[in-house]
Amino acid sequence: MLSPAILIPAILNGLLTGAVYALVALGLTLIYGVLHIINFAHGALLSVALFAAFFAYQALGLDPYLAIILLAPGFFAFGYGLQRFVIGPASHGDDRNMLLITLAIAIILENALLYAFRADTRTIDVPYAFETIDFGFTFLAVPRVIGFGAVFIVALLLWLIMGWTDIGKAIRAVAKEKLGAELVGIDVAHVYAVTFGLGTACVAIAACLLIPTYYLNPHVGNAFVLIAFTIVVLGGMGSVPGALVGGLVIGVIESLSGLILGESLGQIGIFLLFIAVLLVRPSGLFGARA
Repeated sequence: MLSPAILIPAILNGLLTGAVYALVALGLTLIYGVLHIINFAHGALLSVALFAAFFAYQALGLDPYLAIILLAPGFFAFGYGLQRFVIGPASHGDDRNMLLITLAIAIILENALLYAFRADTRTIDVPYAFETIDFGFTFLAVPRVIGFGAVFIVALLLWLIMGWTDIGKAIRAVAKEKLGAELVGIDVAHVYAVTFGLGTACVAIAACLLIPTYYLNPHVGNAFVLIAFTIVVLGGMGSVPGALVGGLVIGVIESLSGLILGESLGQIGIFLLFIAVLLVRPSGLFGARA
């Protein structure tokens, strides 16, 4: 049996890692909840955001955490434009077309990154990358603690937007009943674009939280989006609380599995839990039953 001195730090580190997973999944589940499509471009957009944060630091000397102020609205506009002027018009209202278009966007973005930057792996060197906070019983990395706090701030902001703003109410109306929303005068195309923009902004924030301690290459987003898909299904398709809780659970399971089975086998526990939950509750932890 593992001693508490080993178990507790592993759980805490899993929670810190899972918070960033949750942020990537938040964008994915938000888009699914309104547009009712799986965004296959999510991983490629994360890769683009990581490169943007990398060059903001290298070229402009902008700290990754400060870069959130620049990149979050920039990627919101990018996501808005993608949905409003590319995905929406090209899909002609057919969800199957949307899936194929997001897949095409993913392929285009990844190959554009490969063409521009090759497959080289890059990192940045920030002064606080290896700094830790002493909690007495364990040490936690400063970037992970900052990331954990930032994720809950983003989740709170999303909750406020969805619950207390006109656009948030419009998003919820479209998610619930698209035709009814159209009949009362809501611009559904605009709502779709805003939702896609919010999901893309979440990806940009996640990239800024990851880049101080993580590497990047044109395919790096795929590793995170696979876990994000798992979190979205585990928490319940379209459920924002489910994505948040699911991300934290997945982070802890991955950490404990790595501790018991070895680092290279850490993700086995994720998919075993995933299968077990879906056997018991196919709609996910927070998903509505059909």
